[in-house]
Amino acid sequence: MKNKAITSRDEDFAQWYTDVVKAAHLAEYSNVKGCIVFEPNGYALWEKMQSILDKMFKETGHQNVYMPVFIPEALLKKEGELIAGFAPECAWVTTGGSAQLEDRYAIRPTSETLFCDYFSTKVKSYRDLPKLYNQWCNVVRWEKETRPFLRTREFLWQEGHTIHETEQEAKEETLRMLGIYEKFFKEYLAIPCITGQKTEKEKFAGAESTYTIEALMYNGVALQSATSHYFGQKFSKAYDVKFLNRNNEWENVYQTSWGCTTRMIGGLIMVHSDENGLVLPPKIAPRQVAIVPIGSDEEVMALCKDICTKLNAKDIVSFVDDSEKSPGFKFAEHEVNGIPVRIEIGKRDLDNGQITLARRDTREKINVSKDVDIVLEVSKLLDDIQNNLYQRALERRDALTYRTDNLEEVKKIMNTRPGFIYSHWCGDEECELKMKEIRGTKSRCITAEKVGADDKCVVCGKPAKHMVVWGIQY
Repeated sequence: MKNKAITSRDEDFAQWYTDVVKAAHLAEYSNVKGCIVFEPNGYALWEKMQSILDKMFKETGHQNVYMPVFIPEALLKKEGELIAGFAPECAWVTTGGSAQLEDRYAIRPTSETLFCDYFSTKVKSYRDLPKLYNQWCNVVRWEKETRPFLRTREFLWQEGHTIHETEQEAKEETLRMLGIYEKFFKEYLAIPCITGQKTEKEKFAGAESTYTIEALMYNGVALQSATSHYFGQKFSKAYDVKFLNRNNEWENVYQTSWGCTTRMIGGLIMVHSDENGLVLPPKIAPRQVAIVPIGSDEEVMALCKDICTKLNAKDIVSFVDDSEKSPGFKFAEHEVNGIPVRIEIGKRDLDNGQITLARRDTREKINVSKDVDIVLEVSKLLDDIQNNLYQRALERRDALTYRTDNLEEVKKIMNTRPGFIYSHWCGDEECELKMKEIRGTKSRCITAEKVGADDKCVVCGKPAKHMVVWGIQY
């Protein structure tokens, strides 16, 4: 039976998304326009994402730091491309207490300027390099249209900032971090994704090159999910970040930046969830197993607690729901909250020598012996759910992936059943803008696929330079 509080996703996807966010208590709208309240379930997801990514970053030698939230305007203006790119979204502080400030401060939209200013005081020699830093923080960008997790005026993210002795080392770092994001999306979020380089028009302001993780949502709309940028020496020249190289000559450092945000929570919802609420891959679920006793029988309660202890001892995060609610209410609550596995135990079950396992992804119920090796059984079930969610998302993405160099066919696809479209491109920005006229279709990334001599641009018909993935974006 469908959850009555949740709109059908095929009927109204935008409303369905909002319904899931609210029904699963992930976030609530606030009186601060364009900003949300992260409710415990939503913040727990971010904490889980943080803990996994933070471990992956530290395993590759990165350290966490924290920069100020305010950026002096003069400092922000030192690199022209960055301020030009972010000017429409900057929020400014002009008053401190009751006094007008002589120089206004931007509330951090991104932190390249602060990191560069800091690096310029800390690097003297090649022996001081590399510096591999990451920051977990909030940023503010004055978005016109907002939606919980996907676009909000204040959001949470991590931003890595590294400086290196050589161009090669910095480029390797850029791609290494892209690989970490790709691994996280596939292995933990169970979201299939494509990776590639952004076009000149779509790259990060101030970057020499930008690489991206692109995922496709259930409705065929693309989500830029993480990015990694190679800056070369653009910022280090603007902010005078120099070091004495191995030839005892002054040289500017080579720099990278990379990041992902709480929009990953939005992606998680839109790829996996259904009309009964949130669906979570076990590896990212803050709580993996809900154990529901039916009735108050002492033997039932004892078995519930014993199973919970055994599962938690093996790092399967479990809890016994002994709240004063009806079993049916508990089942529905854990389902809408996306708990991957529910264990139901009642007196009648015990008399029959069995307990019931319910999986959230398929809503299937499985009866097993009460004497089964519960840790092994649940472990296998969690692995199966994780794999099933990835395969299900992969099949959906592949069903919404097209290849065509016919512009009329592109229009038909985007206006009827949108998704990823692989098409050849000549490299001309005018052709990119022409594609944008089709429901806002943008280049998602340039792929590594080789282009043949006979391949033609999907827009103008001239010889192609690249194979590009196109899509409508959030």
